[in-house]
Amino acid sequence: MIPFSYSHDGTSPRLLKGLLYGFLAWCGVGGYFLRAEVRLPSVISDHMVLQEGSQVRWWGWADPAEKITIQSSWGESIEGVADSGGRWHFNISTPKAGGPHEVRIAGTNEHVVKDVMVGEVWLCSGQSNMEWSGRQQLPQSLEEGPLAVLPEMRFFEIPKTTSQHPQDQCEGRWKVCSPETMPSFSAVGYFFGKRLHQRLQVPVGLIGAYWGGTPAEVWTPEKVVVEHPALLEAAGELEPFAWWPKDPGLTYNAMIHPITPYHISGVIWYQGESNVKTASTYRSLFTSMIQSWRDAWQQESLPFYFVQIAPFAYDEPMVAARLREAQTQSLSLPETGMVVVSDLVDNLKDIHPVNKRDVGLRLAHLALDQTYGDSKAGPHQSPTYQSHEIRGRKVRIQVDHAAGGLVAREDRITGFELAGVDRVFHPASVSIEGSALICQSDQVPQPVAVRFCFSNTAVPTLFSQQGMPLNAFRTDDW
Repeated sequence: MIPFSYSHDGTSPRLLKGLLYGFLAWCGVGGYFLRAEVRLPSVISDHMVLQEGSQVRWWGWADPAEKITIQSSWGESIEGVADSGGRWHFNISTPKAGGPHEVRIAGTNEHVVKDVMVGEVWLCSGQSNMEWSGRQQLPQSLEEGPLAVLPEMRFFEIPKTTSQHPQDQCEGRWKVCSPETMPSFSAVGYFFGKRLHQRLQVPVGLIGAYWGGTPAEVWTPEKVVVEHPALLEAAGELEPFAWWPKDPGLTYNAMIHPITPYHISGVIWYQGESNVKTASTYRSLFTSMIQSWRDAWQQESLPFYFVQIAPFAYDEPMVAARLREAQTQSLSLPETGMVVVSDLVDNLKDIHPVNKRDVGLRLAHLALDQTYGDSKAGPHQSPTYQSHEIRGRKVRIQVDHAAGGLVAREDRITGFELAGVDRVFHPASVSIEGSALICQSDQVPQPVAVRFCFSNTAVPTLFSQQGMPLNAFRTDDW
């Protein structure tokens, strides 16, 4: 045996290691010692869920030019060689939903990935309202725990980490949904996945990549922010905190980039609270982030569904209203959708509403409708402002997505305001005419603008017949 230790004469361990490898090669045994084993990313492992009916990518590392063979239990197989850098990737067709399956990956060594399910795969991402789970003692998660015996639903949670450069690997492992594993995964993600599983009757895989307190900048490739002067300036205004990163790209590099080869059906996103002070650039930032993810996954129409931030007593007035407006405007990007949760808040001084079940259900119903064509799964679409007409002292507001008309849940409809040319808003009374609203105020004889729930903490009292709250809006840009 040849001993190896650090040299005190300044010779580096790397140099000594190189000399050792050279000696082994001269002896004719270097090939055995130097041959790299076939390695797989952590997301390709036992209990994984593959996207059904797709060309899914398998990838990893080996020796340059090493022959790699992949064989699946559903009859698909492929072989090829690693490139000059030792990287390899192949696409394999997946069957219809089902399982369990096995996949063998062989080179100089062999991996057998077991208990592989084929179904629907979704990424759950954002900040704390996506992250929160039974670990935060959420009552709904704790109540649901004993019922979470769902062997065809799987979780892959990525640990919180950052990197200055895009990474090819992340930590984590797939876990089968059970009373033991469910309480530690995103509550919103769990209720979303469970509803998909119930309705589609296929296996569901959920990948969790979230970090409380993070602004959207850290989930966006650094290049996207740096090349946009307004976004770069806004990123510089973010306040630093010891508990989470703020610089562009840090979590994208470490937590998103490593999984971009993994085929997914779509993304659910709950974030925005940490961007309320930079709401003026959020629409541009958010839509750029979504597009960058679609580019990275090479899925131009990748569905991206998100949650509008909930009412909360922020320190500065109007910041949340402007952020919600930016989120609503982001719907101009194709294949996006938003659920409004302004009615699911029980404490305006708590930025973490405890009702995660209904948030997850609304996201699931949105996905089932827009991605899977199941329009009868359940309500998700909030009524939205369509147009308005000023008629003397009154303003007639036409509302979209209000089939059957609007419903007031309290005797007095609140949240509406009118302003005249002085730009001073006053509370307004409202009457319902089907899917239209008639708004007026004795203090505003000549209205020019109307607002609804346009504040940090406003909670709506108007709903669709299906129970969805009217989305906040304004007709001015003051």
